[in-house]
Amino acid sequence: MPPRTSSPAARTPFAFVQSVMTAYTRRGMDAADALEKAQIAPDAQGRWPARVSSLQFERLCAAAMQELDDEALGWFSRPLPWGSYGMLARASISAPNLRVALRRWCRHHGLLTRDVVLTLDERGDANGTASVTVHEQRDMGPLREFALISLLRNVHGLSCWLVDSHIPLRAAEFPVPRPPHADVYGPLFPGPVRFGEPPRAALRFDVAYLDLPLRRDDAALAQMLRRALPIMVLPYRRDRLLALRVGQLLRHDPAHGTESLAAALSLSPRTLQRQLAAEGTSLQALKDEARRERAIELLQRSQRPIKQVALAAGFRNEKSFIRAFRGWTGLAPGDVRRAGPARAGQHADPVPATGRDDGAVAGSN
Repeated sequence: MPPRTSSPAARTPFAFVQSVMTAYTRRGMDAADALEKAQIAPDAQGRWPARVSSLQFERLCAAAMQELDDEALGWFSRPLPWGSYGMLARASISAPNLRVALRRWCRHHGLLTRDVVLTLDERGDANGTASVTVHEQRDMGPLREFALISLLRNVHGLSCWLVDSHIPLRAAEFPVPRPPHADVYGPLFPGPVRFGEPPRAALRFDVAYLDLPLRRDDAALAQMLRRALPIMVLPYRRDRLLALRVGQLLRHDPAHGTESLAAALSLSPRTLQRQLAAEGTSLQALKDEARRERAIELLQRSQRPIKQVALAAGFRNEKSFIRAFRGWTGLAPGDVRRAGPARAGQHADPVPATGRDDGAVAGSN
């Protein structure tokens, strides 16, 4: 399932079309019919277009996979018959979470070909990074770039679809020189893209996404497989870990504002607010929750004056803090300090999504 770019400004480069044509040549077949179905042709001077539309490339690949009976489009030493990647998806759909699904995908991909080996690795460092890596076992020649980009797009697109979540990448790495069409990689791989230096092609992302449960069933899979190519490349907007990541940043610094949070997450402020709304929460609700947790922790574990607790929790003054705290817990800050963890826990219900406080520090809205 090869890549298809979704942005009009990043149309599919002809280099990828050429890769499909090369697959035909290697099989001793003519790509003319597939090119005609995709309405891709040279101009009157015999010059091929520098780029084609996403829809044209999708049609070309669909026709080529059927005619060549090869979903890998010539990458490997033997064809992968039509339905091979659908079989891998069916083997993964019953997994309890993304970790198990990806392990199954990598393992079962080895049943299709040994020309490449896919592995899922988890790094136990402070960043908690997971990686899907492509280990090349043979020279794929002129189809190498097309194969690597397609293999990793398949993994990322399917992963996002299975958990119904945008999975931002910490890095997408390719052991090929930076190509003239490097601009198409950005829409395909949401995160930093590196060329040349990495020894192997790999995707790196937050390991927490591996714990997300799968949200698709057999019926959804059957429907998706009827037109799988767009699913593999269209970017997901929902991020089911976004609220957690925002909360972590706010607990570290309650004074974070919308702009600084968006910058830390490599999002625009508007996108941040839209994606949080898709998760059923809001930036204000997460700010209030972080302030409440911070305040309760300081009240129970320190003897700081209430005024200092208010400032540390992101409020301008003690009065506004006390008013907000009563709204959150039904108690005064001093009552929580005297009552201890048990009573505070009974009253520390999540704040409503509409909750806000006008006494928060400047820049926190």
